[in-house]
Amino acid sequence: MTASTSVSISEPVTLQFPADKYPETAAHISLAIENGESQICTIDRDGADENRDESLAGIDTKADHDRDEWPMAMCEEGGQGASVAYVDPSDNRGAGSWVANQLSEYEDGARVLFVIEGEVDTDSVDLVVIEETTGTQPFANCSEAKAAGAAPLHKGDAGYSTSLDRDGDGVACEK
Repeated sequence: MTASTSVSISEPVTLQFPADKYPETAAHISLAIENGESQICTIDRDGADENRDESLAGIDTKADHDRDEWPMAMCEEGGQGASVAYVDPSDNRGAGSWVANQLSEYEDGARVLFVIEGEVDTDSVDLVVIEETTGTQPFANCSEAKAAGAAPLHKGDAGYSTSLDRDGDGVACEK
């Protein structure tokens, strides 16, 4: 196969993502998949800009960090509701470059199963996305929920979000 040959497949190809080279990105992917995000990336390069805008909407930048999305913006599964984490810029950009190189021979529509290779330290990742929200307008923080008299918020309550549920027990802003 030459470098200019494109590969189109319907069954997912497996991509072994190296946790030793890109530990923060690998940890983010692992956590996102654990939290219900897709392990499959259906390549959609044309939709990447729109997906990136949707996934990062309302998520502030942070000094000395990149906002890493999973599923990635180039994945059909990406966009609104994607998991986002703050990661070291060199880790994020190196991982993005590595993935783009690995997938360069595949056409849009190809499905890729991401498998993390090696050990991951999920404590190193700062997730920032509200992975689950009930209602249309979650509270920005627990102070807002308490000021509105809505705290504690239980899973299923309007305004509940996993970003406010620090211990993951289904009850947010309990103290």
